Amino acid sequence: MGSEAIVVENVSKRFNLRHTRSLKETVVWLFKGRRGELSSTFMALDGVNVSVDRGESVALLGFNGSGKSTLLKLISGVMSTDTGSVRTRGKVAGLIEVGAGFHPDLTGRENVYLNGVILGMTEQETAERFDEIVEFSEIGKFIDTEVKFYSSGMFLRLAFSVAVHTRPDVFLIDEILSVGDEPFQKKCLARIQELRDSGCTLVVVSHDLDMVSRVCSRGVVLRQGKKVADGPIEEAVRLLRES
Repeated sequence: MGSEAIVVENVSKRFNLRHTRSLKETVVWLFKGRRGELSSTFMALDGVNVSVDRGESVALLGFNGSGKSTLLKLISGVMSTDTGSVRTRGKVAGLIEVGAGFHPDLTGRENVYLNGVILGMTEQETAERFDEIVEFSEIGKFIDTEVKFYSSGMFLRLAFSVAVHTRPDVFLIDEILSVGDEPFQKKCLARIQELRDSGCTLVVVSHDLDMVSRVCSRGVVLRQGKKVADGPIEEAVRLLRES
């Protein structure tokens, strides 16, 4: 890797889709010697190539089922490729799913330390940034409450706050700003813009085309698992709106 923070080379990902069958249909299938399929496959990504330079802000765009969230999960490392490779440089953090990595029976305080470790911070680093994390999340009086009692919005606040305070080199976001009230969404957006301006590499998945136009300079458009466009964000957004 030269100047790239992310390199996706000829990546494909296929999922098995289980079909719901009646008991009668299943019995017939078994008596036939298991001939015929009870499942089918779905090609989420098909030979995708994308490279992102350090400091770039890129939006992955497309309609539902286009493969953009799958690609983000492959970049994050929570999912592996079937073919091809994904390489990243530096510390990768982000919000792929609300509350991912949180243990419901632990308190907010305990989950901050747990998530900090998962995202690559030492215990000392987490302790040093703990007050900032709690202040940003705006859930101070609930920090010692078990997170199973948190609302989805409270999950978001704490998860986002921990992630941005890891000071990542690469920050990944998947539709996470669709949860939570408007003031906190604006606060999150401002912090994302701060990360971008500080040189952090951003990869954003969102259906909010106005938001990605403000945050990102480049757009990659996916359609049925294939990359169909890659260029300035204005052109990518226009292509999607005209589709």
